[in-house]
Amino acid sequence: MRTEKKSHRSRMDPIVALVLIFAVLKVTGLISWSWLWVLSPIWITLLIFAAIFSSILVGGRIVKGKW
Repeated sequence: MRTEKKSHRSRMDPIVALVLIFAVLKVTGLISWSWLWVLSPIWITLLIFAAIFSSILVGGRIVKGKW
């Protein structure tokens, strides 16, 4: 019987790619954004996940009648 090994993911996530591109552009002086906006793909993604998670929690409590 042949077993297959799981390979590590060799491609880069789009969020990481955006942050790297923005950071390189910031360091080389091609953009004059603040670091808040250079790192915005990270915190925007975290905010979206937090909003989805919170809405699932609130929705579950409403459906169960605990609110």
